[in-house]
Amino acid sequence: MPEVVSFGILVADLIAYPIKELPEKGKLVLAERMQLSTGGGAANTAVGLKKLGIDVAIIGRVGTDGLGDFVINKLNEAGLNTAGIKRDPDKGTCSCMVLVHPDGERSFIYYHGANTSLKAEDVDFSLLKGCKVFHVGYALFLPSFDGPPAGELLKKIQQRGCLTVVDTAWDNEGKWMTTLEPYLPYTDVFLPSLNEAQMLSGKEEPPEIAQFFLDCGVKVVGIKLGSQGSYVQSQEEKIWAPHFKVNPVDTTGAGDSFVAGFIAGLVKGWPLEQVARFANAVGALATTGLGATAGVKDMETTLRFMEKSSY
Repeated sequence: MPEVVSFGILVADLIAYPIKELPEKGKLVLAERMQLSTGGGAANTAVGLKKLGIDVAIIGRVGTDGLGDFVINKLNEAGLNTAGIKRDPDKGTCSCMVLVHPDGERSFIYYHGANTSLKAEDVDFSLLKGCKVFHVGYALFLPSFDGPPAGELLKKIQQRGCLTVVDTAWDNEGKWMTTLEPYLPYTDVFLPSLNEAQMLSGKEEPPEIAQFFLDCGVKVVGIKLGSQGSYVQSQEEKIWAPHFKVNPVDTTGAGDSFVAGFIAGLVKGWPLEQVARFANAVGALATTGLGATAGVKDMETTLRFMEKSSY
């Protein structure tokens, strides 16, 4: 049985690299590389976990189209349990054009597709037998799940003795805490990016942001700080975990890979500081390959990287 169930966004990413400028209307620009790969918070985190040696099942929705076939086939090839993925006859598979700039930063053109229909009822509780962690990727971007349905599901999952981990995406509708608040009393570990956390909390600095979410009922808050590493806080600990130095190729999926590293540490039962440092290492390595998870390494390689690398 899976140690982790990852629920949420599934995407087919078409990635072009490097894109120095956008084409003018009626013209084109050339890319040195272009590839189709899986993406989205649930998929990226699940694939990262599998690379780290953690058994994972994934729950989400894709269309009945060729891109849906591609996503399921690639996730099967990665060794994931895909029994929880449903095919939506009414909406296409979520897809994204990812334009990677020479410095590794990205621009996106996005179609939400079947992800808009994913709901709490899509969770097959038979997949949760023996599960240690239930992961949601991404809250704020699941319109048929966000809000009270999310809180009700996470409460049931906590009652089964499973840790709940929630990651967020940018809220284009601007509802922020109105959407997220029902999650928080039933979230064991909350892992937003800094800018998302600032918008949600109305606070600026990581310690005060973390305390805001702890006061909402979250047990552990881990804030992704990009090139500054991460800040992790519980009621007992405050941890500034520095970033590992790498030469980035593509930052797509780095945050999701951080989440994968964090969850892997939780599954292993490591101390929180070790979990934070390992998550930073997984996120850093993710940026060294083209695609959301191409740079993620196995557990042993990642630990060796941590021993030899500088901050």
